[in-house]
Amino acid sequence: MELTPFFFGLYKLVKYGVYPLTWIVGLSGVVLLFAWLPVSPARQRWLRITAATLVSLLFVLTSPLVAHILVAALEGEHHLSGLPAPIANGTIVVLGGGLRDSGSLRPRIELTEESMRQTACGADLYHQGIALSLLVTGGDARVFGSGPTEAAVMKEFAGRLGVPAASIITEDQARTTYENAVRTKDLLGNRTSIVLVTSAAHMPRASALFRAQGFDVIPYPCGFHERNRVTEGWDTISVFDVLPATWAFREISEAIEELAGIAVYRLAGKL
Repeated sequence: MELTPFFFGLYKLVKYGVYPLTWIVGLSGVVLLFAWLPVSPARQRWLRITAATLVSLLFVLTSPLVAHILVAALEGEHHLSGLPAPIANGTIVVLGGGLRDSGSLRPRIELTEESMRQTACGADLYHQGIALSLLVTGGDARVFGSGPTEAAVMKEFAGRLGVPAASIITEDQARTTYENAVRTKDLLGNRTSIVLVTSAAHMPRASALFRAQGFDVIPYPCGFHERNRVTEGWDTISVFDVLPATWAFREISEAIEELAGIAVYRLAGKL
């Protein structure tokens, strides 16, 4: 089911509840509230509990060790062992990873680093002869306003990478991963053999949604954050891996979003 503009905006708003930063800000607000209220033994106890929870949460959410466990668990589900074999009548399907709006410092709308990397991976597969067509999928994910779609900007970038325009199929309506899969199915019909290109952490959710639409999916993840599977690489752990890191917070936040997305799609019967 396609989301109406109202429900798409509501969906984007509810997603903020999944972000760890929202949890931290919310708990900080509770601490401030208790600090401003008149002192009582009960409020002091709740203040200590909330403050301890906040500090513990900050420690866990900025831990490189936790980042390794969560991200490697996602990325390890599909690992690369080389180029996939060429597929007859197949299609390389590249998911978008976002756009950066233009402004006084950025004169034109640009792909995010993730979108550029995924488009480059897809273009490379095309030049390697893995499939004869490249489909880029991504609509306009803005809640307010409008502008170029991800697919349009990805097609332009793929063209600069040498992929002929006649070989590029654009799907420019999807705003969620589920819509990516459904609308790609509408375009390709009975052409069900695809090489799916997206970020390594996003691949478990994306490949499951595309398989649910009847595709024979060959995953081709790119943009790995981790070097090893979750059960490997522990001999390289150092003291710095127990110290807080901003990159760990970012990766943990992305992993939680992916895990929450998988859970929601399963509850909704999409997987």
